[in-house]
Amino acid sequence: QVQLVESGGGLVQAGGSLRLSCAASGLTFRLYTMAWFRQAPGKEREFVAHAGWGGNSRSYAESVKGRFTISRDNAKNTVYLQMASLKPEDTAVYYCAARRFTTSGEYDYWGQGTQVTVSS
Repeated sequence: QVQLVESGGGLVQAGGSLRLSCAASGLTFRLYTMAWFRQAPGKEREFVAHAGWGGNSRSYAESVKGRFTISRDNAKNTVYLQMASLKPEDTAVYYCAARRFTTSGEYDYWGQGTQVTVSS
């Protein structure tokens, strides 16, 4: 049974930092592309960042480029999202997702989400 468990969310002031973690189990982590998405109240879920299964590819939404950094530790089956210079518009539930390297498009597995609230 695949599980993705996010942690590290919380309340932070604008300009502050947070690091989210997503611990994966039940899958061969190194064979999965990992990503972070977020969903703000009343808005659709949006892509934030991805870290390719091979470890070489990264991509970010324009809105977070230069402020957020995604990384992965295959030995710990964990993907991280380091968030800096946080803005109130970053407030959302953040989800991690996993997609097997053999597929593209939709992600196969999702976590339950962790709330990030940025106060102005």
